[in-house]
Amino acid sequence: MFRSIRQDLRAVFDRDPAATSAIEVIFTYAGFHALLAYRMSHWLSIHHIPFLPRVISQIARILTGIEIHPSATIGKGFFIDHGMGVVVGETAEIGEYVTLFQGVTLGGTGKERGKRHPTLGNHVVVGAGAKILGGIRIGDNVKVGANSVVLKSVPANSTVIGVPARVIKMEGNRLPDATMDHINLPDPIADRLLALEQELIELRKRLEN
Repeated sequence: MFRSIRQDLRAVFDRDPAATSAIEVIFTYAGFHALLAYRMSHWLSIHHIPFLPRVISQIARILTGIEIHPSATIGKGFFIDHGMGVVVGETAEIGEYVTLFQGVTLGGTGKERGKRHPTLGNHVVVGAGAKILGGIRIGDNVKVGANSVVLKSVPANSTVIGVPARVIKMEGNRLPDATMDHINLPDPIADRLLALEQELIELRKRLEN
């Protein structure tokens, strides 16, 4: 556990240029505080100590705004940047050197039991506000765009954006018709409403004739 904490501390300096000293990170970084609480609660959980792990995780949620279930599995070098609103579910699995930004949810899609939260590979970066839902797998070196909603597994070395998320780059190559316009993300609801409006116009024309 203590080795993992040292690697988590080192990860802050590797990925946050604003970090200036270990003292600053230890006392002022909410993401590091939440991860420290997780490491403690997870250790208690795997040693079958009841109740206390959830108490620790809930206290950490109140203090940091970050909720990590004690039963989640998180590899070394994990980094939460800013962190407010981050949620990591019970059966989530996170690989090594993963970065999550604020508002990220690794959640489930229903009340099913068993593996119901996502698995993230190594060196994954998840942008602010993104939601990854269900027992899906996100491969190594994947980048998830801000505010994306990922509902299907993503192959390694890919970039995904949108609602629902789609792959726009794979193995360093941009896919045809792909865009990295994070301001104008696709809106399937608006597209459907526009299609219905066009159908109504056509029906009115037929009735008038």
